[in-house]
Amino acid sequence: MSIKPKQIKFSLFPADNQRLATLCGQLDEHIKHIEGQLGVQIANRGNVFRITGHPEVANYAKKLLKELYDSTENLPALTPSGVRLALEKGKGVRQEESSKETELHTPKCVVRARSARQEQYIRNIFTHDISFGIGPAGTGKTYLAVACAVDALERDRVRRILLVRPAVEAGERLGFLPGDLGQKVDP
Repeated sequence: MSIKPKQIKFSLFPADNQRLATLCGQLDEHIKHIEGQLGVQIANRGNVFRITGHPEVANYAKKLLKELYDSTENLPALTPSGVRLALEKGKGVRQEESSKETELHTPKCVVRARSARQEQYIRNIFTHDISFGIGPAGTGKTYLAVACAVDALERDRVRRILLVRPAVEAGERLGFLPGDLGQKVDP
């Protein structure tokens, strides 16, 4: 069921060091932003680039890099907001390209990943016995994990769902409801 990561190697022509520096950004900030948003790995040596990731997303990243490189011919500088805008413009294309394997069917609705990172998170949950979701609040970690569990239960891949939570405080507040740690852990 899982799709192996694909590695794409290509070159950008003409090989112009100034344009390549503009494309990559200061300390490769543009490349790192694209990697983070698309969930791929991008490596380059001069004008030769190598992209590793989900096949459809890697092809999209290649197309995006070529478009951004072409735009550096006329632009004096490529800004981080310009890179974000290019990524947003292609968001609809990426959503259409997202594979059906990351659709989660629950009794009330169908849950789909909203980004390449969420797609990778869902794939990791399905292909590994244990997955840890680490990241900022509001990124869908718990929601997607529970949706994966319900989907697996509906498809008879598991017999039961076990919900756990930390038994000790992890440095954050205990929440808005009244009571101490003992009352909240043992409801």
